[in-house]
Amino acid sequence: MSVNATQKMKLTVANPTGLGLFGLAICTLVASSQKLGITTGLSFVIVYAMFLGATAQVLASVFDFLHDNIWGATVFGAFAFFWYSIATCWMMKMGVFGPVLAAATDGAQIGFAFLGYTIFSLFMTIGAVEVNKLILADMIAIDILLIALTLNAFGIAAHATHVIGAYAELVTAFLSLYGCCAVVLNTHFGRPFLPMGKPLGIFK
Repeated sequence: MSVNATQKMKLTVANPTGLGLFGLAICTLVASSQKLGITTGLSFVIVYAMFLGATAQVLASVFDFLHDNIWGATVFGAFAFFWYSIATCWMMKMGVFGPVLAAATDGAQIGFAFLGYTIFSLFMTIGAVEVNKLILADMIAIDILLIALTLNAFGIAAHATHVIGAYAELVTAFLSLYGCCAVVLNTHFGRPFLPMGKPLGIFK
């Protein structure tokens, strides 16, 4: 194969957004059930955090980079590693890696991570304005969740921020699940089968 022919080859992949949103939806649905007290413990939450919240989104991120979609790729990738990290922190706190690491945990450190993610998410929400209204609403719910998690980690209005975060996470789950179905079916049928709302058209 000649160099010119190699250069002309282009990898074609399907839109990975549905998979990324599905991973986010299932992970946040399970996690919110624990925050709301519907379920107890974190053992099974960790599983869905690692495989759906993290791995599904990191795959979506990789393929979004191939789509030349820097916004989607960065958002999916950033939140994928959020779930890898938070799942590992949960395991550490639960003593999976031994009593020494479990005894040395400091919740304020996670608070600073939440703070960083909040700032990042707020900026990415600006980008969501030009994606569609469904993704914008999803990002706003994530913003509220991250703000609540940040305040809760620093012990600020602990009960109120826990409840707000739990419901924001539940809203994120259902918005993401709808978004997943809309992306897949709209692409599959080649027409807007499920509405997602047009971009606001403020910046573009």
